Parts: sequence; structure tokens; C-alpha cells
Amino acid sequence: MILRLTKKLTLSLCMFAALMARAQSDTAGADNDGAADPPHSTGRPPQLTMFDHPANHPWLLSGQANIIFQAHPGFHSPYSGPNSLLARGEYKTSLVGTLFTGLQLHRNLRYNTDAIFDMESAGGRGISEALGLAGFTNLDVVRNPNLGSTPYVARAQIHQTLGLTSKMVDAQRTPFSLPITVPARRLEFRVGKMSLPDVFDQNNPGSDSHLQFLNWTVDNNGAYDYAADTRGYTYAGIAEYDDGPLTVRYGFALMPTVANGIDLQSSLRKARGDNYEVDYARTPLAKFLDPAKQGAVRFLAYVNRANMGVYRVQNAEALEERENGDPDAKPVITDHPFGTTVKYGFGLNFEQELPKDLRVFGRFGWNEGQHESYAYTEVDQTFELGSDLAGNRWSRPNDKVGLVFVTNAIKRDHQAYLGLGGLGFLLGDGKLNYAREDIVETYYTAHNWRGLFSSFDFQYVAHPGYNQDRGPVAVFSVRTHVDF
Repeated sequence: MILRLTKKLTLSLCMFAALMARAQSDTAGADNDGAADPPHSTGRPPQLTMFDHPANHPWLLSGQANIIFQAHPGFHSPYSGPNSLLARGEYKTSLVGTLFTGLQLHRNLRYNTDAIFDMESAGGRGISEALGLAGFTNLDVVRNPNLGSTPYVARAQIHQTLGLTSKMVDAQRTPFSLPITVPARRLEFRVGKMSLPDVFDQNNPGSDSHLQFLNWTVDNNGAYDYAADTRGYTYAGIAEYDDGPLTVRYGFALMPTVANGIDLQSSLRKARGDNYEVDYARTPLAKFLDPAKQGAVRFLAYVNRANMGVYRVQNAEALEERENGDPDAKPVITDHPFGTTVKYGFGLNFEQELPKDLRVFGRFGWNEGQHESYAYTEVDQTFELGSDLAGNRWSRPNDKVGLVFVTNAIKRDHQAYLGLGGLGFLLGDGKLNYAREDIVETYYTAHNWRGLFSSFDFQYVAHPGYNQDRGPVAVFSVRTHVDF
């Protein structure tokens, strides 16, 4: 197994090196040709997609493909459970492909209407079937491999802009917002199928698993148990007010019928997620920096209502059964009558550009932790701090290198639940010697040609699944990304 893993990893690294050499060779060749600028020179900006996408068209047709090969060697593990990260060496490959389409139904500077429709396919698998880590190492992995790679509707929504002033400002076209000029003060509404992190908890250096970090609790706030099905999508409505540097948004969304389930509860009276965010495009560091250096601070809050179990109640029932003669009794968080319970949490998110192509970013997240982790991952508290650096210093401005540290935790009732042998939808080693789950991740992403990028990523996880009896584990990844 280890031999096969090593051969596969070596082959992938060789492919990565070959792509880098090809890019460097192309650059050198262009340097010797007076008729053309090198693709990474400052003479003209390089094309970062395989095909041109004129921003003045009322429609958008584009896509992406993201392939991630991921592996880890064996690590120390005196025991394991049904939801443990496998201690033996293993490797897996995931593939996500997305077709982005959009049409400006009503193309008006102040009152624009977008129709967004995206199809997606998620294939392959994650290491250990995406079990055993709260901060799992590949955000592209679908946590239910039985769903397969059959294409599905990822997004289908209407995006409406209502201008509150005649003053216009430039905007960047994205697959989720088509106008390139918008009112400086405006209302925006989104209704339909979407992923909440498309709008909430965004962070430019730390939200993109296709070109940046891969870990679940790096690209998103691990304590943000946002409403979503297994694939990360839901039906929602979002209202947003923008006024210069200030943005305020609210969204409500459907919750899954069971923890991490594919089906959504259609009754808002039985279950829903309420999400609030204030986004201010300026940080306390801004007064010490060049005004051109962008930054932002975001405060997030959410309240989920769903059929969620309570760890303390299930722990007490298991202990009572043990006292009554069943020494193997274990708590089951789903073993309770139907009832709507409430879970809430908060998050803080910042990013700041610094001199010399450096950016720093971070997150803090907290939730009350008494009710079961239900939609995203099993984290009740998280701290994150990281940075990235563009490649201008080595004449590759579209390359990036990043480094981040994140530490995750769960509350005492959640700890006791896992210690008694309970299973969450991600974690369960059979018992628990608790410690925070600490993760360091670094990556290098190279821009090879047009929309083709390749990356090498390394993650080091101490106390996987909050268990200091197991690990640490090192996870290696090679990623190929194409923006069409």
C-alpha cells in the first residue's frame, strides 16, 4: 500500500514539476522573441481563463474543473472507531466540475436582474471517506460517496439589484453577479438555490479551494454550521444593503432533515437557518498603510432551528443504561423524539493587504455547542491566522504561496459524547483523550498557461478528531485546476 502510494505521489509530483518547467520554458522562449511579451511579464496581463469572457456581454458561459490527488502515510493509532481517520496509508482522488451560466434579464445600470443557473458534478472520494477530521483536508469532497458523480443543479437563482443613487461604481463580474457597474448605494436580493458561503463569510485570501487552501476549516469558518445539504447547497433568500465600505446582509435558508443529509426540510416552521453579517471594507491597520491597500472586517451571526439532539441529554441516557446493567451502552445523538431546537453562533473574519504583495487574514468562530453539529462540520470553536504572497518577487505574478494555522475545539458535552463512544456525522474513535485539533497548511499554486493552474499542498494535523491518542498525520496533495 505504501509503495503504491509513494509511486502515485511521485508521479503526480513529476507531472507538477513538468508543468512548472513547461511554463518556465515558455516564458524564456517569449523573452527571446521580440515580437511578443512573455506571458508573466508586466507588458500585458496574462489571460487567466482558457477562453475569453467579454464582460460587456449580457450573458455568461464558463466553467471550471478541479482535480485533487491526496494521500497520507500511516500514523500512530492505538485504537480506532467507525468514524476514524484510517491509520494505514491511503490515497484518494476527487474531481469537481462546474458549468456556470448567467443571463442579465433586465440590463439596467440601476435596476439589474440576473438569472444564474449552474450544473455540477462531484466525483471521486476523500481519504477515509471524509471521516475522522473536524478540519477535513479537501473541501471538494462530498461527504456521502453513495451520491456518485451524476450531474446535479448546484445553483438556480434570481439576483436583483435596486439602485438607491445615480452614482455608479465599478464592480467585478463573477459567476454569481454579472453587472460590471453598480450603484454605490443599493439593495441586492437573491432567491433560489445557492451555497451560503457564496455570499457569507467570504475572505479573498482564504475562501477558494480551487486555487488556495484546501482545508474545510480554513476556507470556511469551522464553527459556522451553515444551512446546507450534503453537497453544500440549499434554497435560500438573501437581502443585502451596500453603501460604500459598509455592507449589511441577512439570509434565511432551508436546513437538512437529518444531520448532513441530502434532503432539505421544506417547512420553515419546523427548521430554518437565519444568517446575519456586517461587512466593513476597512480594518484598523488601514490608517498605517497606503490607502490603495484593501482590507475588510466582517462580523457574522447565525441561528439554526432544526431537529437537533442535545449532547448532555443523550450522554445522561447512556450513563443511566450503563448503571442499569448495560456496560456497552453508548449515546446516540439522533435517538430522541422529533422537536425543533435552537443552535446559534458567531464569527469574525478579517483580511488586509500589506506592502510587497503580502496579505494576512484570519477568522474566529464560536457556537454554543450543546446541540449536535448538524450541517457543516463538528467544530464549536475555531481560531485561524494565515497569509499569502503573490509571485512578483520571482517574476511570476499569478503564482501564489500561502501558509495558515487553524486550531479547532469542541465543548465539554460534545467531548463527553465522543468519549462515551458516541458517533457524530464525521467523528467517532470509540473513545476520546481530548485535545484541540491543530492544523498547519501550506500551498504553492503555479499559473501554467491561460486557465491552467497546478498546486502542491501540505497539511499537518495534530490530534485528528480531537484525540491526542492518535496522530499526528501529514497529508500531501497535488491539485490541477482549469478555469474555462
